[in-house]
Amino acid sequence: MRVHTAFVTFAESAQANFAIAVGRYVILPDHLHLFVTGMPGLSLGKWVGALKRFLAKAVGPTNSQDPVWQRGFFDHVLRSAESYSQKWDYICENPVRAGLVTNASEWPFAGEIVTISHNRSLIGLLFLRDTDC
Repeated sequence: MRVHTAFVTFAESAQANFAIAVGRYVILPDHLHLFVTGMPGLSLGKWVGALKRFLAKAVGPTNSQDPVWQRGFFDHVLRSAESYSQKWDYICENPVRAGLVTNASEWPFAGEIVTISHNRSLIGLLFLRDTDC
C-alpha cells in the first residue's frame, strides 16, 4: 500500500513538474510495469533511478543489505496504439497469472495516472525488486 501511494505521488509530481506522463501501471510484489512518455531528451535512466530511490524509501528498512530494486530496467518503445493496447492487455493480467487475484480488475495496485495519447512516443518499462529483500 505504501509503495502504491508513493508511486502515485511520484508520478503526479513528474507530470506537474517535469512534463513526464505516467500512463497505465501495475505494481506487483516483485516488479513494476508502467508506461511513460516525456519530452525529447528525457533521461529515462535518471528518471527511473529517482523513482526507484523514492519507492525504496516507501518500502522502508529491510533485513538485507542488498538494494530494494535490481540494477537496471527493461524498456520497449511502443510505436502504435495497437501495441499499447496489446501490451496493456498482457500486463494487466499479471496479477491473475501470479495467482494473486482471479480477475485483473480486483488488483488494487494498478491504474492510470495520465491518459497518454497514442501519437506521442511511449515507452513501456519493467523493473524488478531484489529477490533477497
